[in-house]
Amino acid sequence: MISKKLQDAINAQINRELFSEYLYISMQAWFANQNLDGCANWMDAQGKEERFHAMKFFNYVIERGGKVELKAIEQPTIDFETPLKAFMAALNHEQFITKSINDLMDLAIKEKDHASRGLLQWYVDEQVEEESAADKIVSRLKMIGSDIHALFMLDSELGQRVFTPPVAPA
Repeated sequence: MISKKLQDAINAQINRELFSEYLYISMQAWFANQNLDGCANWMDAQGKEERFHAMKFFNYVIERGGKVELKAIEQPTIDFETPLKAFMAALNHEQFITKSINDLMDLAIKEKDHASRGLLQWYVDEQVEEESAADKIVSRLKMIGSDIHALFMLDSELGQRVFTPPVAPA
């Protein structure tokens, strides 16, 4: 059975993960309006990944005998001005999520909840990938500067991303 304190903290994280999905869908819409379909596709895949993260927490709380309590999701930003600013916002958001996951891990350790520590280690590792992916795109957009041809090349590359849910270990 999961403690009430950890249950409440994970419920708050479910909200953050669902907000993340909402934020990336907002970015997807912004990129689509800019005719940067590859960037829009990347954000679509990222949004689907965030939904997967939320549902992994959702199912975990239920499996541990807890109660999922969904809260309202705040409105995300809708105007990002430039592709660089959009991806910088994505990177900043992922850094916020990393801190949140680390705080959850600290709580699981304090509560001596080894099952939650196991679950959270997956998220800790996942956040390394999340931050790295966003940071790489930010770095490339900085290199690109105002070169529209390079932007279209990057857009084309980002259009290749597909979200494939991870397979649970055997």
